[in-house]
Amino acid sequence: MKIKSYSNAEVDSCRKAGKITATILDELNNIIKEGITTSEIDEFCLTRIQELGGTPAPLFYRGFPKSTCTSLNHVICHGIPNYNRNLQKGDILNVDVTTIIDGWHGDSSRMYKVGEVSVKANNLCKVTHDCLIESIDEIKVGEPINRIGKKIEDIATSNNFSVVRDFCGHGVGLKFHENPSILHYYDSEYDNIRFIDGMIFTIEPMINAGKYQSKILSDGWTAVTKDKTLSAQYEHTIYINGDNVEILTESQNKAFYN
Repeated sequence: MKIKSYSNAEVDSCRKAGKITATILDELNNIIKEGITTSEIDEFCLTRIQELGGTPAPLFYRGFPKSTCTSLNHVICHGIPNYNRNLQKGDILNVDVTTIIDGWHGDSSRMYKVGEVSVKANNLCKVTHDCLIESIDEIKVGEPINRIGKKIEDIATSNNFSVVRDFCGHGVGLKFHENPSILHYYDSEYDNIRFIDGMIFTIEPMINAGKYQSKILSDGWTAVTKDKTLSAQYEHTIYINGDNVEILTESQNKAFYN
């Protein structure tokens, strides 16, 4: 498997893209509230991406019709923004934003809670965030990339949650999706695939409150939990710069987890 390696200088535009994405996700804290629709959230993100000099990567990607993915409650990922559902107290929502600057991609998502949420929903979001942050500590040049999946699976299962297996993280850079796949569960077939200096990739664990199985709705995009239980996801774009593991989509005001 060919894994691309990028120099520190090459990644400058990727850093800019990641910063824009993080800025917009921060700003969503001020607009996500009861009554707003996911289409209104999508329109806000599109406007801000363009104002900040970027392009939304999801828009028309393989036919996807919107600029962001908005995944509500039991939607695992790739939810399509629409005007037909106003956010309600107790909802949990993932917004996934990817900005392109000079061809480089900055990909990140995070969870938003609408008003007071259930204990289970709150715990699910916290554990999912822990899965992402603690798995980043597993990154080291020369080590197997499946250390990420093992750490995430250990955290999720110890909290009686499950790890989605049908979707994964991925290499990213000048393409939206590149090698390697970054599994969020342990698979021995990945023992021989190692972290290399200069690689850029996403970690984006999708954790379910119930069983891990998913299904795709008739729109061809929206993935939901098969048992209709809640799902949560957090995502960062990561760059390995020698001994430094750089989070390219890190929140400037540390507002990533709410």
